Amino acid sequence: MSPPVASPGWSRWLVPPAALSVHLSIGQAYAWSVFKPPLESALDLSGTQSALPFQVAIVMLGLSAAFGGTLVERNGPRWAMTVALVCFSSGFLISALGAATQQYWLIVLGYGLVGGIGLGIGYISPVSTLIKWFPDRPGMATGIAIMGFGGGALIASPLSAQMLESFGSDNSGIALAFLVHGVTYAVFMALGVLLVRVPRGEKPVEGGASAVDGVQVSARDAVRTPQFWCLWVVLCMNVTAGIGILEKAAPMIRDFFADTSTPVSVSAAAGFVALLSAANMAGRIGWSSTSDLIGRKNMYRVYLGAGALMYALIALFGDSSKPLFILCALVILSFYGGGFATIPAYLKDLFGTYQVGAIHGRLLTAWSTAGVLGPLIVNWIADRQEEAGKHGASLYGLSFVIMIGLLAVGFVANELVRPVHPSRRVPAPRKETADAERQHSEPA
Repeated sequence: MSPPVASPGWSRWLVPPAALSVHLSIGQAYAWSVFKPPLESALDLSGTQSALPFQVAIVMLGLSAAFGGTLVERNGPRWAMTVALVCFSSGFLISALGAATQQYWLIVLGYGLVGGIGLGIGYISPVSTLIKWFPDRPGMATGIAIMGFGGGALIASPLSAQMLESFGSDNSGIALAFLVHGVTYAVFMALGVLLVRVPRGEKPVEGGASAVDGVQVSARDAVRTPQFWCLWVVLCMNVTAGIGILEKAAPMIRDFFADTSTPVSVSAAAGFVALLSAANMAGRIGWSSTSDLIGRKNMYRVYLGAGALMYALIALFGDSSKPLFILCALVILSFYGGGFATIPAYLKDLFGTYQVGAIHGRLLTAWSTAGVLGPLIVNWIADRQEEAGKHGASLYGLSFVIMIGLLAVGFVANELVRPVHPSRRVPAPRKETADAERQHSEPA
């Protein structure tokens, strides 16, 4: 499947909507917590077990992005979006079968393994293309697209809750909800497949900067630099801190205020998940665009330093003030989303655009690690505290202290980032090579 090359006069502003159609769909992963209580009830699962499909999906996201990054660079965004569509939608259909037959392993296989591959390939599919279209504003460009991944749950959370209310929260109702999700997302992601284009030359249609100006480092050499591994730690710590709240958001807010005079209802908890998704989405475009002005390192100082402060406030005062708990959680999730959207631009600054998609894919193994680490810390500790007879906010105190420590580790790693040594740099692809590649691509 040849990468579709933009025709003369094609507006680069049509590319972000193509990316959004994919990212808004796969962003449903952030609404998984809405399915946790029904699955626990219908299939007799613990909190740790109900988190497993989500954890496997995030692990597969990182692994498929790492191993598939070079293929995405080689085959182009349309191929990648098509693979993402098939895997992500098939994952829901397999999960629907698992729920209908009460076979939990099929849900792990479908949503986690197969769907997770769709998450990874879909996530990185537009990144390199966007940076090439917007070399003058990489933070804003990737923020617009990756914002969709954070905002996906803003749509999916209330929609999923409504489906479970209409279809029922037993295994057959869950199966039907999974089925509707799979079909709907297949149609929506197809829009991105049809719309996406790659630029015709080295310069974007608008703007004067070249996508191949400055430092250029291959993916193979990038992973051998200390800068790559410092950013790996930075991303892992920031994601672990955010995903710990996000994956268990609905039950967490109910637990925090269960013993107060104003307990949180199931529908209100779903609304809280939607609010977190809005903060996640806003942070991706807002903070990443800010990074174009203040620099990537300064932006991550904010994410990690202020994020630790927000966790401390929740741990100390969260159960005594619902507005404070919600506000701090929203800030943490905005930093979480902003970190995802800023990292491609950080990579571009350090390693150039030569193989930035492949480098980004390899870096997302940090997300895989965090996808296991964050939910495991929060769910495992909460389960142990509950077994010890504790309840309410005390289920999460130790988890939050650990998150503060992880954010401090990430802060130190960010301070250690320095420009790449000249010995790692390689020349940008020659113009003749780019021209030859275009001759093999069919104009759109």
